[in-house]
Amino acid sequence: MEIHPSHRAQSVKPSPTMAVSAKAAELRAAGRDILSLAAGEPDFDTPEHAKAAAIDAINRGLTKYTAVDGTPELKAAIIDKFKRDNALHYKPEEILVSCGCKHSLYNLMQAVLDPGDEVIIPAPYWVSYPDMARLAGAEPVIIRTTIDNRFKISADQLRGAISDKTRMFVLNSPSNPTGASYSAGELLELAAVLLDHPEIAIASDDIYEHILWGPEPFSNIVNVCPELGARTVVVNGVSKAYAMTGWRIGYAAGSRDIISAMKKIQSQSTSNPTSIAQIAATAALNGDQSLLGENAATYRARHDLVLHALDEIDGIATTPSDGTFYTFPDASELIKSRSDIDNDIELADLLLDRASVAVVPGTAFGAPGCLRLSYAASKDTLDRALAAIREVLSA
Repeated sequence: MEIHPSHRAQSVKPSPTMAVSAKAAELRAAGRDILSLAAGEPDFDTPEHAKAAAIDAINRGLTKYTAVDGTPELKAAIIDKFKRDNALHYKPEEILVSCGCKHSLYNLMQAVLDPGDEVIIPAPYWVSYPDMARLAGAEPVIIRTTIDNRFKISADQLRGAISDKTRMFVLNSPSNPTGASYSAGELLELAAVLLDHPEIAIASDDIYEHILWGPEPFSNIVNVCPELGARTVVVNGVSKAYAMTGWRIGYAAGSRDIISAMKKIQSQSTSNPTSIAQIAATAALNGDQSLLGENAATYRARHDLVLHALDEIDGIATTPSDGTFYTFPDASELIKSRSDIDNDIELADLLLDRASVAVVPGTAFGAPGCLRLSYAASKDTLDRALAAIREVLSA
């Protein structure tokens, strides 16, 4: 008898961003000089004090199991971070440390959703949200946006997407892939809708919180509407802000009941995150925070460089990002004007083949016709990549 993958496994797709990165790596291994603007990973190094803390932990033999939900020291550092940065107050039993922000979101959907439930997800979205919902047996309900409204949903759109099956709303601000951030006023308008629906849990994905340069300081939906706190789970991690992607430490904060359910899910899957990585994350959260502002300033300078270069290409429309290290241009007009491509996937392939530049097609994020370019790369890499893109698309 032949063994087939489960319906669950067949319902999800491999990560498109990883697929692009893998193809670029293959071409690079074959001798091509590939300039990658695809990966969502800081090009900075992990802070020295975090690395030193991990090395010291290894030397001291701190390599054993920890509590499933994280070490007391790391949970205390996370609680202090929420007080310091967000004026939010949590108890240790309201914190769960996981193997990355992605793992935290997966735990949340597994803990809260049932088959037949609906999850509202604004598009463009981070590629994993819909498939995570499907793995929990739920149905993603996508709210479409365009570059004209800076890829942000309105309160009316949210209200119109809610049904009697809606059980979760996912909000990522600043956003991967668009770099757009919701203002306090916009969050209040969304909160007013959600207050009328107490059955809906809210996932606030704040992973890009510290990579922000918009007109307002960072705030999430709990900051502007504390009444939603009991059913909002705030998800964050050290990957983006502290350039610790490979350390795999994320965390979630929310009501004791929800966090307890997430902990049970984690206890039967991964158990505790890596002990050494938790010690490094504790050092990062407790240490010098000045690097956050310095890195954000570097990203903003790169953003300005990329946006200026893209604005010079006919058929590409841009909108400024408020943060992250992505820009998300709309190339629909350029695609229409060319006879050699029909969509954003073919455009991304063309750039990889002819310009040797890797980008991610917008279709992966639920926004056909767009591209995601990461500027988590050196100025030299960006200059070369943008010149190659301009040469190919202007030909």
